[in-house]
Amino acid sequence: MNYENLLLQEENGHLIVTINREKAMNALNTQTMLELQHLFGVDLPKRDDIHGVVLTGAGDRAFVAGADIKEFLALDAGKGQEMAQRGQDIFFLIERFHKPVIAAVNGFALGGGCELAMACHLRVAAENARFGQPEVNLGIIPGYGGTQRLIQYIGKSKALELIMTGDMLEAQEAWRLGLVNHVVPAGEVLAKSLELLNKIATKGPVAIAKVIEAVNAYFQFDEDGFAREVTAFGETTGTDDFKEGAGAFIEKRKANFKGK
Repeated sequence: MNYENLLLQEENGHLIVTINREKAMNALNTQTMLELQHLFGVDLPKRDDIHGVVLTGAGDRAFVAGADIKEFLALDAGKGQEMAQRGQDIFFLIERFHKPVIAAVNGFALGGGCELAMACHLRVAAENARFGQPEVNLGIIPGYGGTQRLIQYIGKSKALELIMTGDMLEAQEAWRLGLVNHVVPAGEVLAKSLELLNKIATKGPVAIAKVIEAVNAYFQFDEDGFAREVTAFGETTGTDDFKEGAGAFIEKRKANFKGK
């Protein structure tokens, strides 16, 4: 696929994905969503050479300031449901991707942008970052998973307050509530995100994939998270990576994982 709204840059085995619609505050229009769908659903699953992904936005004002509201004007109830379902399906591709995905939040992460950041496995925020689900200001609600994931991160009461008031969270408050993993000075979000990916890349790749799978199972209504953990644990003990990791521990050396 020819990506028009995504800039892709590889660095030391990691892929930096920049949503490149700076003039539109990197708003998620249909084309951008289709490109994210193709990237995580088609291209990246075939890339064994990529160990992790950083998602960020162009410029220093916004990660993603929301969806493209102009595209909402033609919606009715049926089309609105189709849009929300498509958006949720795309964000599930990110959340369930078997390699770590970090949101490098370099400004506003509002509406669909907040939902996109929450679909990533970790979030690194600049000090000037702002998070929120302001959809009620338009007379609608979040549709790409915001009502569900925000509860997972900060709890029901605070999530209800933010979604019903449309208020924004500053970066430090988002960190205090557990929405954000790290807050760094503006301009350092990419460096911190890559630092985290480099650290994760020293661990067993199969184990990392199983961690993502097992943790996600906790929030899936049709999954028993404990049962998924048992299965995933057993699957990791049968790998060459486990033999290498255990051997390296006993021999007091650095493990050389192969992802098998």
